[in-house]
Amino acid sequence: MALIVQKYGGTSMGSIDRIKNVAKRVKRWHDNGHQVVVVVSAMSGETNRLIDLARQISTQPDPREYDQMVSTGEQVSISLLAMAIKELGIGARSMTGRQVAIKTDNAHNKARIESIDDKNIREQLDAGNIVIVAGFQGIDEEGNATTLGRGGSDTTGVAIAAALGADECQIYTDVDGVYTTDPRVTSKAKKLEKITFEEMLEMASLGSKILQIRSVEFAGKYGVPLRVLSSFDENTDGSFDQEFQDNVGTLITIDEGDNMEQAIISGIAFNRDEAKILVRGVPDHPGIASAILSPIGRANIEIDMIVQNLSDNGTTDFTFTVNRTDLDKTLKVLNEEVKDEIGAKEILGNSEVVKVSLVGVGMRSHAGVASLMFQTLAENNINIQMISTSEIKVSVLIQDQHLEKAVKSLHTAFGLDREDGESKIAGL
Repeated sequence: MALIVQKYGGTSMGSIDRIKNVAKRVKRWHDNGHQVVVVVSAMSGETNRLIDLARQISTQPDPREYDQMVSTGEQVSISLLAMAIKELGIGARSMTGRQVAIKTDNAHNKARIESIDDKNIREQLDAGNIVIVAGFQGIDEEGNATTLGRGGSDTTGVAIAAALGADECQIYTDVDGVYTTDPRVTSKAKKLEKITFEEMLEMASLGSKILQIRSVEFAGKYGVPLRVLSSFDENTDGSFDQEFQDNVGTLITIDEGDNMEQAIISGIAFNRDEAKILVRGVPDHPGIASAILSPIGRANIEIDMIVQNLSDNGTTDFTFTVNRTDLDKTLKVLNEEVKDEIGAKEILGNSEVVKVSLVGVGMRSHAGVASLMFQTLAENNINIQMISTSEIKVSVLIQDQHLEKAVKSLHTAFGLDREDGESKIAGL
């Protein structure tokens, strides 16, 4: 008998029929002798509806009252799922973050979990019940409702799995696993049976939307095996043919080194939400980078890639990227607080760019990954505007119109199209 934590998102809980199908799926795990804890999100669209109501009252709602309100969406979901499971003849108990005792800090709207008391959950499991927990929420030391930010139900699921010492945390979503790249960009994308926490964290931070970054960090820190599965593989009658044999999804686990046969590249991620800023004609002297970036940081704008050109006649060009939604705000800060202060000649913004990244722990033991990437892009007449690297990833910034061609060509060059995973360059 295993202890399994399952998490279902808003789409999986999006209607009464879907909630009934989740109940049937959970029952199958229970019938197979497993203890099951289920973490759920609010029904699809419900959180947005609640946020819209708040903003009709105030453009900047009080953080405490905002959390008190938006946390109710999950309370509806857990009650409905508990009812559906009981209709199938199985004991079930729904619990809010308060009833579980998920303690967080008091940073409303973006709280972080500090501790979980597993006593109440274990009592219900020992009584033979399935436990359904509200994701996305907790309570601070004063007993106020707090929320963990968008995608916080993933973090709730992983945190509860860690607190319980669960055998596995299963994240059910609208895809059946983690793929080598987005199947909507290339039909040759393949589902990965296994990926490391490091690789998944890079993929999530570089544009993959499958898992919330914080949940992957949490799982890696506490060694919680994560599995991504589809919640939409049931038949029209709600049955699940060969579910436990066929729907294995993708396991996210520790790097097992030599014991796990590892491809050089596990996947290709991309991010369309990029914008490039060029600060031209900057005096080249110590402290100039700080003079440019400090006001950006004070404006709570996150910076990604950074490049400073070689000095020419005492001046240089300074380039960096931000989220596309922050482009106008960044240009405003630079023009009002930085340009005249440092004597820059010109400040330009470009939102027609995308970031494409290769990710794989196999890079650690294989040279030539970057050179093959650059060669492949050159052969397809794709110009590289910026480059960023780490131990297990190489990222480039390119013109957005070349995204699909870049992903497809790199997917082929690094053998991700092939069953044998063989790249076209000897030695890779």
